[in-house]
Amino acid sequence: MISLIPVADDNPTSITPFVTWLLIALNVVVFLREPIADEIPFIGSATTQAEACHDLAFFRQYAAIPRELVSNEQLDATAGRPVPGGCEAVRARYRKIPALSVLYAMFLHGSWLHLLGNMLFLWVFGNNVEDRIGHVRFLIFYLVCGYIATYAFALANPSGTETLVGASGAIAGVLGAYLVLYPRARVLSLVPFLFFFPFRLPAWIVLGSWFLLQWLYATGTTMSSGSSVAYLAHVAGFIAGLALIFPFGGRGRRQRPAPPSWPGPERRPWGY
Repeated sequence: MISLIPVADDNPTSITPFVTWLLIALNVVVFLREPIADEIPFIGSATTQAEACHDLAFFRQYAAIPRELVSNEQLDATAGRPVPGGCEAVRARYRKIPALSVLYAMFLHGSWLHLLGNMLFLWVFGNNVEDRIGHVRFLIFYLVCGYIATYAFALANPSGTETLVGASGAIAGVLGAYLVLYPRARVLSLVPFLFFFPFRLPAWIVLGSWFLLQWLYATGTTMSSGSSVAYLAHVAGFIAGLALIFPFGGRGRRQRPAPPSWPGPERRPWGY
């Protein structure tokens, strides 16, 4: 149950989720501008050492790095040409503002699979949260959750120099908000067991099992197969979403438009 893949929900909206669509579009466009987008499809792995060094230099310039965030100072060195055993360390020729790198990192991804997985979750759950709190507040909520998730990981790993990329922390906040607002909404999910079987399950099961998995990986309770995923950022983003959704206006109920009816003595709404 902790490997559910949501693909749709039975939770119609009363507004057009422009911000959710805009965020998805921006993530795709930015990824297509990354050097890694031209490499092995759906994997993102460099085919040569030179490409790997080029990718590393790009991410060191634009991605979030824990040590930079904690010290508020950029690292002096970045990656250069390939050398035996890795990439040559050269002095950085760019000017980097660590706090802004968190914003940039929210729109960067490490592979096609990384991008598509994140956008699927945003597509399924983002529109309903935007519907509840409105366009502008949803955008601010999304960015705030992303910042909290990234800085939480940085504070837990203050000496880390690995690059952090992806919208996962911000989207985790959206998932936390959705769980609070619509715990009983039915979510069509694929359950992998030899094959993928579709089931309609309550949101509290789908999102609760997702959070449980992130928590187990973040605390080291179970193995993550050597993955370089920042699970702690997911946990922090999800908790931020749980805590912030009401201050951002999640208490109010959305107003659904009245169903159309025929004029006459008996007015019955359309059924579908």
